[in-house]
Amino acid sequence: MSDSDRPQVVEFWAPWCVPCRQMAPILQRVAERYAGRVELTKINVDEQPEQARTYGVMAVPALVVLRQGQVILRRTGALDEVGLEAVFAAAEQGSAAALPVLRPFDRLLRSGAGVLLLGASVLVSQAGWVLALLGAALLFSAVYDRCPVYRAVRSALTQRRKAKQRDWQSTNSRQRSEDE
Repeated sequence: MSDSDRPQVVEFWAPWCVPCRQMAPILQRVAERYAGRVELTKINVDEQPEQARTYGVMAVPALVVLRQGQVILRRTGALDEVGLEAVFAAAEQGSAAALPVLRPFDRLLRSGAGVLLLGASVLVSQAGWVLALLGAALLFSAVYDRCPVYRAVRSALTQRRKAKQRDWQSTNSRQRSEDE
């Protein structure tokens, strides 16, 4: 990546990726607003697959925020302008805390749909369990960010992933030095 002292937002994309192409003009607009404060780097995963492996990118579009060479945030999937703005703000502040959670309307929509599916599961005699499972999943998706169990599990998984990434990077750098 860049040797700059500025924080970096690295976009991993591919030319065949429709969400990448849809997000590109919005990403460019947001990057222009943060010009001079946050650097945007775009990496085509088809041309540079080793970079994607280095940062554990398994799907595109993916955004990885680097500050002083350390990954402080990663997001996979297309984001709207509000989400991209939050990623750049988090990069500038050096913290993932600036990212927004679900908007109230989205939370309400998911909750309502989950309740409707749970209600429908009671009325349907066959395969009602499928509707109940879907309803429960939708309800959980409306409140997951406020669930202490989810936070604890997510934190443990994140720490484990970071440890694996550090191990992989150290192994990779040792192999490179041995090859030289």
